[in-house]
Amino acid sequence: MQKLRILHVFRAPLGGLFRHVVDVARGQSERGHEVGIFCDSTTGGTRGDAALASLAPELALGVTRVPMRRLPHPLDAAAVAKLTWLYGRTRPHVLHGHGSKGGAFARLATHPALDRTTVRAYTPHGGSFNYRPGTLAHRLYMGVETLLARRTDVFLFESGYVKGRFDSFVGETKALSRIVHNGIEEAEFEPLERPPDPFDLVYIGELREAKGVDTLIDALATIRKENDLRLTLLAVGSGPSEAEFKARARASGVWDSIAFVPPQPIRTALSRGRVMVIPSKAESLPYVILEAAAAGQPLVSTNVGGIREIFGPYADELIPAGDPALLAAKILQAVREPEEARQRKAAALRQFVHAGFRIDRMVDGVMAGYADARIARGLGPTR
Repeated sequence: MQKLRILHVFRAPLGGLFRHVVDVARGQSERGHEVGIFCDSTTGGTRGDAALASLAPELALGVTRVPMRRLPHPLDAAAVAKLTWLYGRTRPHVLHGHGSKGGAFARLATHPALDRTTVRAYTPHGGSFNYRPGTLAHRLYMGVETLLARRTDVFLFESGYVKGRFDSFVGETKALSRIVHNGIEEAEFEPLERPPDPFDLVYIGELREAKGVDTLIDALATIRKENDLRLTLLAVGSGPSEAEFKARARASGVWDSIAFVPPQPIRTALSRGRVMVIPSKAESLPYVILEAAAAGQPLVSTNVGGIREIFGPYADELIPAGDPALLAAKILQAVREPEEARQRKAAALRQFVHAGFRIDRMVDGVMAGYADARIARGLGPTR
């Protein structure tokens, strides 16, 4: 096996994208490759800093952080220049961009050796492909994606959903494309230990409009009004819409049944609720659902993005997004279902996820994508 030098480029060291990069980078390092990370220095907070510090000893090419903005900005030129400098110093065999910003930087970097000896990989993680079709932002970003596709050797889509969006709005390219699903660790398939009096429901995720927490609050209000039933909800997370959601809970008359708490380790949060609710209006292939399914947590979820790929043969359990009445009915069905039936469904989904969404399979898929791209470029196979 040829040892590769691999540089991962992305913006924010937080969320599912960050977890994906950390897991892939660690897996590649364990296989003997020299790996590095290039990311933003202004986001991630103490949790991101700690995660990078923990990973750094395993990264032969180190961790390089520079300021990056979420949206396009004139200062992006400075970040691309720094990445180009880093490329010249480390000469990676693979430049792997993640997310819209990381993908743009990895493909905009220019160096005499880049087009001769380096393959450029791109994993969108939703990003610009989650903009609503027909909007000005969507048209602009798809135009950029079309241009940058010409400087891409291999697309490593984390879901069939995002690949479908790419095919619809960018179209055919000369680049290779593969679907490499996110994967999780074996330890995450261990059963949960629950406290004696858990909440009826738990939500885990960002507090922003796209996550559908407003729909969940309205569903709880509907259940209380129409069924005289007070269901308790643990809402774990933070985000730009936190104040708005709290105000909505007060106005809807369900403030007394919702506990808003900051982010915490996911298995701890999962164990505190009988049923997890994912009311999202937009997703790619969310880790939080993989982690919940692996832990055997009963789930109520909307049918958006790549979620149906996680549910596989059980996708008929999913419901459309943005409908409080439908979500209320599904929640009622779940909480009234006998515990044995709930656990049987959860166990079946756990088995399906274990078969197809493991870290070893994810790292294998990424490395196979690199190898195919190198063969296509005449640079020789690697695994």
